[in-house]
Amino acid sequence: MQQLELSSISNLIIDKVKELVGDTNATLKLDSPLIGGDAPISSMMLVELCLYLEDLALENEFDFDWTSDSAMSKSLSVFRSIETLATEFFEQANAQK
Repeated sequence: MQQLELSSISNLIIDKVKELVGDTNATLKLDSPLIGGDAPISSMMLVELCLYLEDLALENEFDFDWTSDSAMSKSLSVFRSIETLATEFFEQANAQK
C-alpha cells in the first residue's frame, strides 16, 4: 500500500467534488461543508464521492467504512467538511496497515 498523505487525500476529495459539481474552478476549502444547506453537492453526489473513496481505499488495500454510526450521526458526522472526511479516510487507512 502506498502511503497516503492527509493533504493528498484532501486534494483528491476537493478535485472529486469539483468534478461532481461540474466546475473545476469552484472555490473549495478544507472547511467546505459536504452536508447541509451550504454544501456544494447533493446527497446523491455525496454517495458518489463515498463510492469513489471506497474504490481509492481498495486500490490502497484497505476498506473505507463511511456507513458507520458515527458517520451517520449529524453532530459527529465525518461529512461536516472536506477536512473531516479526509481525516476519517486517513485514519481508517492507517488503522488497517
